[in-house]
Amino acid sequence: MINLSKKMFVGTIASAVLATAALSADYTLKFSHVVSANTPKGKAADFFEKRLEELSGGKIDVQVYPSSQLYKDNAALKALRLNSIQMAAPSFSKFGKLVPQLALFDLPFLFNDMGHLHRVQDGKVGEKLKAMVNKKGFIALNFWDNHFKQLSTSKNNPLIKPSDAKGQKFRIMSSKVLEAQFQAIKANPQMMPFSEVYSGLQQGVIDGQENTNSNIFTKKFHEVQKHLTLTNHGYLGYLVVMSKKFWKSLPKDLQKNVVQAMNEATAQERIYAEELNTKQLGQIKDYAKKSGKLTVHTLNKSQIKAWKDAVSPIYSKFYSNKKIGKDLIQGALNTK
Repeated sequence: MINLSKKMFVGTIASAVLATAALSADYTLKFSHVVSANTPKGKAADFFEKRLEELSGGKIDVQVYPSSQLYKDNAALKALRLNSIQMAAPSFSKFGKLVPQLALFDLPFLFNDMGHLHRVQDGKVGEKLKAMVNKKGFIALNFWDNHFKQLSTSKNNPLIKPSDAKGQKFRIMSSKVLEAQFQAIKANPQMMPFSEVYSGLQQGVIDGQENTNSNIFTKKFHEVQKHLTLTNHGYLGYLVVMSKKFWKSLPKDLQKNVVQAMNEATAQERIYAEELNTKQLGQIKDYAKKSGKLTVHTLNKSQIKAWKDAVSPIYSKFYSNKKIGKDLIQGALNTK
């Protein structure tokens, strides 16, 4: 009982110290996100919290709210405009109506690898996209990774050639790019909420889907599919945005602290995302080996080229500046 009382006393003191520190801060930054704290986004948000509080000398009190404790992504953008929260990291799709140019990241086989992708995000193309978001009343900070997407199917024949997808029904999220992508290979795109994908695959409402290894593993899509093809054809990610009102309220030195903490958190988030992607791909392969119900396929360079050749003609459909824009697409392709 004495030890328990001591622990309770220490815990009470620690809580009091934290509360005092928060009260003594000049600014409070509420960071709302929708995933759990142990995900790459969640861990990076916590890293950002600690780092910004260190850099600002306690002048900014960062409070991270994971798992939609405050808002879902759709509501977070409105809350940012009202300065009800000061930071969020929605997926690109949540900006669809505001900045349709972010659909650049939906274009299939646009990026050679993660290094190329990050050079695009950190370079001129990324700056142009962030400027577009800023014009809509936010402060766009950095891009965070989920990872590249893979293709899976419940059909007996694996997806090795583009023609293997012909006639199959693939789930997509709401995206004109993804619709055009599957139409280019004569497949049938089916718009469906993410929460319904597992049952859709299980019941045969759809034949296949595209997702990152982490989404496939955590939602157990691999357990209701016969073939998984590692295509790395598309990308899922997030954009960290800040309330413009909050940003403008900060003096220059604290703005610099925010930028530095965010840059460091972004570097960490990319490491976390890569580690999780590798780990969960390994778990999917383990399942495939033990169950015998799934086969994992890796494409060689010539096979990847065949897929890229089949779908890249859709790029020109999005050259209009009201869609994505030729300058952004060519800028991404030309980034070295």
